[in-house]
Amino acid sequence: MYDSLINVNGSQVPTLDILLLLTIVSLLPSLLIMMTSFTRTIIILSFLRNALGVQQTPPNMVLIGIAIFLTLFIMDPVIGEINTEAYTPYKNSEITQEEAIERAQIPLKRFMLKNTEKSSMNMFMEISNTEAVENEEDLPMTVVIPSFMTSELKKAFSAGFLLYIPFLLIDIVVSSTLMSMGMMMLPPAMISLPFKLLLFITVNGWELLFSTIANSFK
Repeated sequence: MYDSLINVNGSQVPTLDILLLLTIVSLLPSLLIMMTSFTRTIIILSFLRNALGVQQTPPNMVLIGIAIFLTLFIMDPVIGEINTEAYTPYKNSEITQEEAIERAQIPLKRFMLKNTEKSSMNMFMEISNTEAVENEEDLPMTVVIPSFMTSELKKAFSAGFLLYIPFLLIDIVVSSTLMSMGMMMLPPAMISLPFKLLLFITVNGWELLFSTIANSFK
């Protein structure tokens, strides 16, 4: 039984392959967060919920589910390219596991570079003492991934700021109106919440938000 795991050199290559595969599977949640559109999407959805002032509606599980499926939609071309160039040849035993991993990095790196700001890239290149290259795709993943995440956080917080503005205006108007009427004991959030929901529904907010998130990725 164990002899089938040992090659002519006496090394247990299939066993190492299985361990490497299990390691990759265990890291999939982190890879999903670090190397895809998930980070920007979930942060924007969280900002929207806070701006509306609806506390735990939608609940966290719903927001995460929405973010995951939006991520799958946005990343579909990249996933298709990885499947064609890396997974299918590896499944057909045409390439080794190392070659499959190297090929899978190319579409992901290309996606991240398209959505990474130059300032973030230059900062991490300077910190890591990485020499400038003519082709950005030659940069190591240790530089590309943190640069991409920094850019995603910046864009997500910028979008969150823009989401807050219309709802903040409603809060200001409601608070000023209540104060002028002498109704200081009535919480402004209780009155402004229905107007926020009405505004969001009127402009078809969910479709507008989802299309904006999807179109924001290059």
